[in-house]
Amino acid sequence: MERKFNKQQKQHVRTGDTVEVIAGNAKGKRGVISEVITSKQRVVVEGVNIMKKHVKPSAQSPQGEIREFAAPIHISNVMLVDPATGKPTRTGRKENDKGKLQRFSKETGKFI
Repeated sequence: MERKFNKQQKQHVRTGDTVEVIAGNAKGKRGVISEVITSKQRVVVEGVNIMKKHVKPSAQSPQGEIREFAAPIHISNVMLVDPATGKPTRTGRKENDKGKLQRFSKETGKFI
């Protein structure tokens, strides 16, 4: 029997994909996804949404420090960049010749 509630949705991007930010302060920036947080529908993109965190002095860093890190952004604010054309594209899923679902570009129709 299929579960009706708390079902994880398939995401349109994966770790290692090159994406472009389509909304927010970082609109237009491109980067590679380093982490996907499926439970919160968020992604961490390298070089996008950089935050600073002040760290108290400790044995490892007696001076203390200010660390910069990439904070997560919502998955709906990023769009996959098609490797063939280099432009952002919408994605879909269809079966390949082996019968397995695979992502494809809606603009070119080619598998990603």
